[in-house]
Amino acid sequence: MTSAQSHRTWLGVTFAIVSGIAFGLSGVAASTLFRYYPLFDALWLSQVRMVSAGLILLLISGFTRQHPFAIWQHWHSARQVIIYGLFGTIPVQFCYFLAVQAGNASIATILQYLGPFAIVAYYILRYRQLPRRSEVVGMILAFIGVALIVTHGQFQSLSISPAVLFWGLMAALGTATNTLLPRPILPKYGVLNCTGWALLIAGTVLNLAHPMWRQSRPPLTLPIVLLVLAIVLVGTVLALALYNISFSYIQPTTASLLNAFEPLSATLFSVLLLGIPFTGFDATGSLLVIVAVMCLTLDLRKYFRLLRRR
Repeated sequence: MTSAQSHRTWLGVTFAIVSGIAFGLSGVAASTLFRYYPLFDALWLSQVRMVSAGLILLLISGFTRQHPFAIWQHWHSARQVIIYGLFGTIPVQFCYFLAVQAGNASIATILQYLGPFAIVAYYILRYRQLPRRSEVVGMILAFIGVALIVTHGQFQSLSISPAVLFWGLMAALGTATNTLLPRPILPKYGVLNCTGWALLIAGTVLNLAHPMWRQSRPPLTLPIVLLVLAIVLVGTVLALALYNISFSYIQPTTASLLNAFEPLSATLFSVLLLGIPFTGFDATGSLLVIVAVMCLTLDLRKYFRLLRRR
């Protein structure tokens, strides 16, 4: 590898790592908001995040001449982005914040990180493919890791609430749908357009169900505004931008492996900034989950190749 290639690789790695840290920080910011300002809930925060980040991404797309409205010129792409918003973006965003609100960012992010296993399960069931040995080992490690986190070794009881476990696993399922649903339209319309419209559609639907401007909330003070801005600008727009820019320098598989910095950063900042207790069982379980998902990510390439062929 030449010095120029090495520099590009390290640049891509840096972008992917900073992206993961930014994603993790957004969860900690949300946890802080829920803890100190309990009148703000997961629904309100999801609505604000989706609508604001969606509009920003589409504005960036327009300013960079990526034709944000082109996606609506064909029925197939329009239908796909609507499905992506409803069944990909809402689960991965809203369910994640529900898990954070019910517990904390560390546990919620670790559970959400199980998303690749849902992708593997989908392909096994859909295409009747037997899992590889590495996938079976990964599933076993992930199961043991989650069991340690949710029971702390006391297998007759849960150390976290059932709500945290349920919404965290739903967020993991959302991670899978959020990965699979946009793949048919991403190459043609780009990340900014697909993600921007999906966020805006998801936020609009949630507002139609329960408008955020009709919800009773305390006045927006400077700390609240800063936390929301951190979630929208740093944990969504910047994180997405850096993650996708990293693809220009490193392989997507490498960038996916570096996603491990999201649960790591969420855990570290939760402990340091919020004083969230983190036991040896949590550390061991989290490490097992991260190792399992990283091993699994190396095998996901075959599934995406299969998806492209079909």
